Amino acid sequence: MTMQYDVKATTRTDDGDIYTMRTRVKGMVISPTPGSAGTVVLKDGGTSGTTRLTINVASGATSPFPVVVPGEGIVFDTSVYLDLTTVASVTVFYG
Repeated sequence: MTMQYDVKATTRTDDGDIYTMRTRVKGMVISPTPGSAGTVVLKDGGTSGTTRLTINVASGATSPFPVVVPGEGIVFDTSVYLDLTTVASVTVFYG
């Protein structure tokens, strides 16, 4: 059995880098914009990078909700870039 490494968290309210080195995303907490449908996209390698995860947020969502990534998480080889559309904020857990 291997040792668990440190897990970090970053919260953003706009598009931008979460972490600029190789890492694994373990989960998120998404705070929706009430009354509006939205999208959370995680990309590997910046704005034009490879999409690794897309979460669609329903317009009826009003409370923050967790997204649990199974297993060891999603590998991002270059960086983790967050692209938000009509979402109040996202906290990403990685390590």
